[in-house]
Amino acid sequence: MKERKLKKKRKIYKSTIVFIILDIIVAACFFITYGPYDKLRNLYVTTAMKTMNHQYFAKIFYSDETIEKIMASNYFVEINEDSNLDDLVIDTSERDHYDNEYQEELLTRDPGNDLYKVINLKVGSSNGYLVAIYQPEKVRLISSKQFNAGTYGERILTMCERYGGVVCINGGGFVDNGMGSDIPMGYVIKDGEIVWPADGNSEARGNLVGMTADGKLKLMSNANGEEAIAAGVVDAMEFGPFLIVNGKSLEITGDPWGKAPRVAIGQTKEGVLLFLVVDGENYINGASLRDMVEIFERYGAVNAANLDGGQSSSLVINNKLYNNPPAAAKAQGGRYVVTGWGLIP
Repeated sequence: MKERKLKKKRKIYKSTIVFIILDIIVAACFFITYGPYDKLRNLYVTTAMKTMNHQYFAKIFYSDETIEKIMASNYFVEINEDSNLDDLVIDTSERDHYDNEYQEELLTRDPGNDLYKVINLKVGSSNGYLVAIYQPEKVRLISSKQFNAGTYGERILTMCERYGGVVCINGGGFVDNGMGSDIPMGYVIKDGEIVWPADGNSEARGNLVGMTADGKLKLMSNANGEEAIAAGVVDAMEFGPFLIVNGKSLEITGDPWGKAPRVAIGQTKEGVLLFLVVDGENYINGASLRDMVEIFERYGAVNAANLDGGQSSSLVINNKLYNNPPAAAKAQGGRYVVTGWGLIP
């Protein structure tokens, strides 16, 4: 009899604890959504609305009118110009004298490694990874085997190994059906040829993130594939926004895209190519666009562009997934994507 009473009490205690936890969660949600802090509310809405599959998180609590108002007060102004590469002379060698501590950190090699260096960063509570690549002419576009609507692309881990890459990141966007697909969004140029759209439609235009044969990052605003190839681009994908062009940084008001796992590519005046990846746990934290711009500014990037982030975020080094993508993607060794950039010795 006594034992039965104790068991009953334990059940009551457990159910009470569960209800307390639920109450705390509900109270926290209401505090974020209806509390006095606009910053929390803006962060919540902008983060949710810039994801493909989680916009309902914002629509649960807010009307379309409120969401539209919040989004309108958080925005960026696109940089509508192309990167000028005429003054960029690639010389990534170590120096006797450095302009600042960040340039020294970037150009000073790890012993025995003249290909790349990984600089570990902290972005708020999230881990970030800045990879300095000293031979940018060896960075090339990598892609899934074929662009086919009936498949799901390929993990960067697999793609990088197939190309013989040492360091790889994901790149452009793709048609998203929840899991992903093997259809790129926008142009893909490989080895000086337009490989997507398959019909080479010259009427399509977009922000092209490209590389020249001599290892220069070429950013072209509202361009088509033929124009990119004519400008010396041998590999390119379409994405954005551009974060820095010719030393001019993206003009940002508020926090337009919230915090999330992010990936970007940049280049310094010395020609060091930069892969930047920031972790984030299911859109709870990570980096804002402003965070990405500030990191590139700190390390002297003169040109930089945002790439596909979120679940797609992947950094592979020596055939291992180096970063920590959101849980769903991490469980499968990275999300299926269609394009990326790889350091291929």
